[in-house]
Amino acid sequence: MKTEELRYLQRLAELYPTIGKASTEIINLQSILNLPKGTEHFLSDIHGEYEAFSHVLRNGSGAVRKKIDDVFGHTLSNSDKRSLATLVYYPKEKIAYVKKKETDMENWYKITLYRLIELCKTTASKYTRSKVRKALPADYAYVIEELITEKAEVLDKEAYYDSIVDTIIDIGRAENFIIALAELIQRLVVDHLHVLGDIYDRGPGPHFIMDRLMDYHSLDIQWGNHDVVWMGAAVGQAACMATVIRNSIRYGNLDILEDGYGINMMPLAAFAMEVYGDDPCQVFEVHGNPSNYNALEKELSRKMHKAIAMIQFKLEGALAKEHPDFHMENRCVLEGIDPVEGTVRLPDGSVHELLDHNFPTIDWEHPYELTDGEKDVMERLTSAFRNCEKLQNHMQLLLDKGGLYKTYNGNLLFHGSIPLNEDGTFKEVQIYGETCKGKALYDKLEAYVRKAFFTVDEKEQKDSQDILWYIWAGPNSPLYGKDKMTTFERYFIADKETHREKKNAYYHLWENEEVVNRMLEEFGLDPENGHIINGHVPVHQLEGENPVKCGGKVIVIDGGFCEAYRNVTGIAGYTLIYSSYGLSLTAHEPFTSAEDAVATERDIVSNRVAVRYNPRRALVGDTDNGKALKERIQELKQLLEAYRKGVIKEKK
Repeated sequence: MKTEELRYLQRLAELYPTIGKASTEIINLQSILNLPKGTEHFLSDIHGEYEAFSHVLRNGSGAVRKKIDDVFGHTLSNSDKRSLATLVYYPKEKIAYVKKKETDMENWYKITLYRLIELCKTTASKYTRSKVRKALPADYAYVIEELITEKAEVLDKEAYYDSIVDTIIDIGRAENFIIALAELIQRLVVDHLHVLGDIYDRGPGPHFIMDRLMDYHSLDIQWGNHDVVWMGAAVGQAACMATVIRNSIRYGNLDILEDGYGINMMPLAAFAMEVYGDDPCQVFEVHGNPSNYNALEKELSRKMHKAIAMIQFKLEGALAKEHPDFHMENRCVLEGIDPVEGTVRLPDGSVHELLDHNFPTIDWEHPYELTDGEKDVMERLTSAFRNCEKLQNHMQLLLDKGGLYKTYNGNLLFHGSIPLNEDGTFKEVQIYGETCKGKALYDKLEAYVRKAFFTVDEKEQKDSQDILWYIWAGPNSPLYGKDKMTTFERYFIADKETHREKKNAYYHLWENEEVVNRMLEEFGLDPENGHIINGHVPVHQLEGENPVKCGGKVIVIDGGFCEAYRNVTGIAGYTLIYSSYGLSLTAHEPFTSAEDAVATERDIVSNRVAVRYNPRRALVGDTDNGKALKERIQELKQLLEAYRKGVIKEKK
């Protein structure tokens, strides 16, 4: 035996110090391999829509309802099934609603408890008893385990279970127990959650989403460009901070910064009133015109909006000049403004009339230089972002659970697009003098994201933080995937032709099987059985667009949670379920409210379409985790052999 092998087995022996314990673990792992694979749930582009996200998380994109159908078949009416599903999603709210209408609550408690127990038994059956035990709520763990475990030694099982249920009701714990069972079913229906980016921006509750994810039992996150710009803001990258603040103001969501993260916007407000006090700032109207804003708040929002937008344009122009290898010259727009004529010459040479002619903070000799007032605002904001404990904790979750891509159970997951040339080959991208493409580009950029948070070298830290801005909007960024971001043009130029952002070749080559196979192979996956799953681009169902590309090899699951997209998508987007039976795509209707869901028993899952059925039910042994378990079994067998040959001594 090689020295390295012996050393490894000696360390393994510390965990399994006897033949008996090593043997027991082999038997345990072998049994796990033959259980059905856990259900994976894929979400993308949540964009701060917490209530819709919470509902989809509760219903498992239809996984809960399917489990109810599996358990009760035709023994329950569709109405009863809907009622039971709603109870699982919103147990507290549903109980309160039922109590207003039901005259015999004791009978309702008993019927409901038995239904939930049956549902819980089936849901738990695909897991080991140890895993189920870890998921049980502490207060009722013993009782629930008794109720969902078959007891061969009990002769009169009906009387045994009746006694437990009757006691639960008699001592007034029925409601608490129903809530515990419902939450356990939610927990067990989905084994693992994949979030494919863009948790932040547009919607009002990204901080609530992050709080929920921090407590989620098993997940991974593929960063979206909106997430990365918030990561940049958290480390104090000025252009990223300005972008985050501008987006928050634009969509009427300053509460996220002020109440959600405790970041004081008063310095920006005071500066905006001082500089733009007489400026109506009409082109900076808050998107959606929030109904909870009064006239004065709307006016202040417009002025703050313009103030931070001008700061952003200055910072972006300076960065583009500092890093010519970013190829973001199109952000150098301020130098093209003619303040006398009221026009702007864009970097492409075209000249356009401006919708706003008032630029009191621009020094035309040095258009990208911040004024003293702007510098003071940004210094205060930098301190606030860097010292916000809650924001830093949320960013740490993105770092711990996240990355630019992930390969998982034969699928390639990422948010945006793989940069491609028009001929389908991987596009070469320069990152600080180093040429990267394909998987290497993702790995290089992800390394820079992490260095932005952790490196102690000042130059490396500055370069890494600037890369976060590049990932947000760069033409060759795999998370953005367009030739430019036309933010300035959308504010200041009426001609919509200047607003166009051309997509990367990926978005029309994803129907080319040869190109898709090459992408899967690049990331070490089998092109015959693998899939690319990504978000970022809303699927325009109204125009007949299909979220399934290339015969099922590419699946686009932009969640469509954001209300702003629905006039072009026609639905509230897609999510994906990968169970032991195969892959199924779920289309969603717009979510109204939890109250409406409880009262009308209306779900938002409108349609489920099979993308791929497995020829046989997939087992844990077929998954990546199964491969790891098989390797551990072989290592334990080697340990047994070492014990039996006397190479390693048992520690009894």
